[in-house]
Amino acid sequence: MAREAESQLSSLSTAPGEERLNVPSIGVVGWARWFWRQLTSMRVALILLFLLSLAAIPGSVIPQSNVDSIRVEEFRKKHDVLSPVYDKLQLFDVYTSVWFSAIYILLFVSLAGCIVPRTWQFVGQLRSRPPRAPRRLDRMPAYTTWRTEAAPGDVLDGARGLLRGRRFRVDSEGDSVASEKGYLREAGNLVFHIALIVLLLAFAAGQLWKSEGGKLVVKGHGFSNTLTQYDDFKSGSLFDPDELDAFGFTLEDFHATYEESGPEKGTAREFRAGISYWQGADGTEKRDSIRVNHPLEIGDSKVFLNGNGYAPVVTVTDGEGNTAHRGPVPFLPQDGNLTSSGVVNVTDYRDAKGRKDQLGFQGFFVPTFGGSGAGTMFSQSPSLKYPVLFLTAYHGDLGLEYGEPKSVYQLDTSRMKQFKKPDGSPLAKKILPGETLKLPDGRGELKFEGVRPWAQFQVVHEVGNGWALGGAIAAIGGLAGSLFIQRRRVWVRAVAGADGRTVVEMAGLGRSESARLPEELGDLAYAMQSEAPPVHDEGEDEPEYRSEHEHGNDDEHGNDDKDEDSAGTSPRGERK
Repeated sequence: MAREAESQLSSLSTAPGEERLNVPSIGVVGWARWFWRQLTSMRVALILLFLLSLAAIPGSVIPQSNVDSIRVEEFRKKHDVLSPVYDKLQLFDVYTSVWFSAIYILLFVSLAGCIVPRTWQFVGQLRSRPPRAPRRLDRMPAYTTWRTEAAPGDVLDGARGLLRGRRFRVDSEGDSVASEKGYLREAGNLVFHIALIVLLLAFAAGQLWKSEGGKLVVKGHGFSNTLTQYDDFKSGSLFDPDELDAFGFTLEDFHATYEESGPEKGTAREFRAGISYWQGADGTEKRDSIRVNHPLEIGDSKVFLNGNGYAPVVTVTDGEGNTAHRGPVPFLPQDGNLTSSGVVNVTDYRDAKGRKDQLGFQGFFVPTFGGSGAGTMFSQSPSLKYPVLFLTAYHGDLGLEYGEPKSVYQLDTSRMKQFKKPDGSPLAKKILPGETLKLPDGRGELKFEGVRPWAQFQVVHEVGNGWALGGAIAAIGGLAGSLFIQRRRVWVRAVAGADGRTVVEMAGLGRSESARLPEELGDLAYAMQSEAPPVHDEGEDEPEYRSEHEHGNDDEHGNDDKDEDSAGTSPRGERK
């Protein structure tokens, strides 16, 4: 009994106790719905767009492997501590990294999930009727009224014709006409979001199916658009080499002009490559020219002119008197005056005793010799006025047969020996066109025959450019429509007054704040007066138009319930 009494007393206690809430579990489906709602919200879409812009910053600051692999290797050599970190974070391949792709895909899904329901909602709005007139039109932000001798039916017929002529959607019900305008605002909003998706798809397609390759062509030589002809080539993961356009061209001539005097001496004025090209296996040969920013378009490919330089023409004779090498050798520019460096590799060579060997010459070429100092050479102008070739000679193993990638513009001397003069100094010489560099012990010679220009071409095959351009234009147009088009509603009511005259009421409501709504309603009221001319009694004050500001003052003083017959508008609906 004591325990029961204690239990009853505890149940009657007023002390606060812990209340247990019976909350049902959300479950997997509930969490999925919550995640989907968050992902498709405008807030998350803006956050993802901001993250995408932030994620693109490292790709603009840090060299990228798919853009300039040489700079990436130089960065790795200079920053041996940061490079492993960048590799793990995929900062050398930002635009193909996992984290950038995740942001990209989430943004795409967010936009798609936002557009679909809004599209159906917009379609429903287009199919629905404009909302009927409120009972108290004088409570609307913009309002006007007047009396007329015209019949209510004639007034309403005139209102319907006027509003349809102003491209309003019109619906009639009873003694009023309802109209609505500005649906293109929401349409522009949808177009803007759809255009963003088109841009994302075009960007993705361009990355997956694109191809880009470079080719250095010496004057008189040609190029065929096949994979083996490129000096360097990179493509998207879904690119098929069979998709390369069938064409080729020959560099017939190259013209380069430079400023010859003044403070801008040496500045480039014009680069123009004259070519003859053909399309297809049996295509007719045509002539054209390629200039900077004026590519040659063949099929879906564009051929750009990217650079130029000089290729000294040399002839190498071996120790037996046979020609071991003949032809132009491109040298790569090192400065704006085209001071260039290069290598001459000779693989088919025999010395004076008939033994097989390999030769390598490395050095510099200047189109306008400007003198030398401390063993260096420099050019005074990029124009070809005083060409000089400076070379040093090696013999041994060029290292071209070990399967390792080698640059034809660099000489690997790790397995080679340098030729020496009789006094033991390295063999090196400056030679002019027509002069010869003789090798010691009758091992042959190199003759500088002349100079030919070369041009660097970039062949680009991209898909989705047209879609990206269309998407960008549509996005700008949709954004302009969503910002400048205002959605608004106008109602007209015509009823017979106590004095037998018709009382006309017009009111407007903007779905978004717009300073032009009162002005537009005044213009409509003025146009309506051709069908319903206002009538004033003698001694009656000129009626006035009330906008949202004046109506707010009426509400403040408690006068919004005044007689309808005492309110009116001036012919142009002027604001007081």
